[in-house]
Amino acid sequence: MQAVKMYTTAVCPYCIRAKQLLTAKGVAHIEEVRIDIDAQARAHMMEITGRRTVPQIFIGDTHVGGCDDLMALDSQGGLLPLLQA
Repeated sequence: MQAVKMYTTAVCPYCIRAKQLLTAKGVAHIEEVRIDIDAQARAHMMEITGRRTVPQIFIGDTHVGGCDDLMALDSQGGLLPLLQA
């Protein structure tokens, strides 16, 4: 299973929804990067994604996007193949 990295904040309902979906798909570990307590991590996230919002989700080297992007990928049948690549 691919490594999953998620840029998050402490109180983000979209982050929680994304984590729940990933866990339901069998992801045992999500590397969380808290941008609300690490300004450098926030700057890095914005640099590599071009986005300011959380969550920003990476599966392996692939930038999936935010929670809505993750949900859309799953509904199109693309999430499990990406996780298992």
